[in-house]
Amino acid sequence: MIISGTTRLIAHLGYPTGSFKAPMIYNPYFTDRGIDAVVVPMGCRAVEYPDFLKLFFRLSNSLGALITMPHKVTTIALLDEIGTTAAVAGACNAVRLDDRGRLVGEMFDGEGFVRGLTRKGRVVAGATALVVGCGGVGSAIAASLARAGLARLTLFDPDAAAMEALAGRLRRHYPELALVLGSADPAGQDIVANATPLGMKPGDPLPIDVTRLAPESFVGEVVMSQEITPLLAEARSRGCAYQVGTDMLFEQIPAYLDFFGLPTTTPEELRRLARFSKPDPRPPGLA
Repeated sequence: MIISGTTRLIAHLGYPTGSFKAPMIYNPYFTDRGIDAVVVPMGCRAVEYPDFLKLFFRLSNSLGALITMPHKVTTIALLDEIGTTAAVAGACNAVRLDDRGRLVGEMFDGEGFVRGLTRKGRVVAGATALVVGCGGVGSAIAASLARAGLARLTLFDPDAAAMEALAGRLRRHYPELALVLGSADPAGQDIVANATPLGMKPGDPLPIDVTRLAPESFVGEVVMSQEITPLLAEARSRGCAYQVGTDMLFEQIPAYLDFFGLPTTTPEELRRLARFSKPDPRPPGLA
């Protein structure tokens, strides 16, 4: 990839940056397509973030920003306009400057989850769903499911305040959506989403009682540290269709590209082009 004076910048803003994967997905795609843009990791601590976000968009070659932890919630108050999904989620992970010079933001974590399950043949409109975990990613998934026409949504989180706050935002924007709070029972649910970190570490308890899963349920995971988490292994053994955590990542990128006004693509092409391993800097033959 050649970066020149015409290259447009997409900031990947968060802290710390060591685990950032977006540059290794976007940049190979940009190179393959001849798109004169680059995603650059920018480690920005929370205290500097409000000022830095606005300063970044004063650069003449800024195109947009990908927002990750710990800034997704903070971003909402810094924008001139937010999309409905970001408003419901209470967080934002993409920002661009519109043609009137206003900062506009939206949330795409949940969009990736929903795009993945619909491409696997599931219909969200009129369905029922359980989302376990009402933090940032759980709120985003709930918001995108509601946007897609879900009929009934059950929310569960040990943090009752977070659960109630998400429910309030959903009622405000989707008053027709039936809500059930405080149950993690997957029985009778068409879609079950684990939006908790349970499954990242060996010995983690399962987020739901898997014996209550019906074979007809679709089970989605957000944990990306391993493809088949204990939850997905149990769901698979019960005949459930399922979605791995990295599907959510790759499925949301075409939506990001649309948001930034760039040529879009498919998750399959992004997976094919992604470069997650760093090249060995040593000459061949050296151990």
